[in-house]
Amino acid sequence: MFILANTSTFVNMFCKCIGRKEATMTARSVRVKSAAPCCVPLNDARVDVAALTLSVGFAALSDPARLRLFSLIASAPPGEACACDLIEPIGKSQPTVSHHLKILTEAGLVHREKRGVWAWYRANSEKLALLRSALG
Repeated sequence: MFILANTSTFVNMFCKCIGRKEATMTARSVRVKSAAPCCVPLNDARVDVAALTLSVGFAALSDPARLRLFSLIASAPPGEACACDLIEPIGKSQPTVSHHLKILTEAGLVHREKRGVWAWYRANSEKLALLRSALG
């Protein structure tokens, strides 16, 4: 939940709006207008962008199918995997696998490259290192 005193935009895939706020949401940003805080914040610091980035990454990996997909992509021998090779190991339909891959891509965990009719995915090592460092 966000309590803000002025108009701000934050990169985030998820938002829970409370109080008297008008919010417009896109896949990657939330714009909060005329926020009226309902209570005094514990500290006056702005929402930590690093914490938001981490929460998006961990939320994307919270689904078992996405975690398995990410593991398959990260451990693929050439360092990348074709979407066509990810359907059978997951045991889900092609549209479901595509949906999960889209969420991983939007979270910045994988990079997508279109080659002909297929999409190839490779793990984002920088994002993975960021998530690992947060776990200690």
